[in-house]
Amino acid sequence: QVQLEESGGGLVQAGGSLRLSCAASGRTFSDYTMGWFRQAPGKEREFVAAINWRGSMIYYTDSVKGRFTISRDNAKNMAYLQMNMLKPEDTAAYYCAARGGDYSPRPELYRYWGQGTQVTVSS
Repeated sequence: QVQLEESGGGLVQAGGSLRLSCAASGRTFSDYTMGWFRQAPGKEREFVAAINWRGSMIYYTDSVKGRFTISRDNAKNMAYLQMNMLKPEDTAAYYCAARGGDYSPRPELYRYWGQGTQVTVSS
């Protein structure tokens, strides 16, 4: 069992930055691929970024490449999503998730989820 808790969301103007954090507890954090997903009202949950257990493989959805950076610190049981040059279309609830396998953009393949943190980008 892994418990995840996101923090760092908020209201920011377009062009601004936020850093989301995901604190993990429970089983060995370094066993898991970590992913960030987001869900806007009325839309399906979508993949944002993922990082493998040792940080050597990183994936982004095209819309955030060059603006967002995913990272992790296994010693602290933390994952992060640095979001720069934010746009109004980035507005969503952001979730971190963990899976005990390789990278996947499919949310249904992630077993553990946080409760989400809201990011709102004003124009």
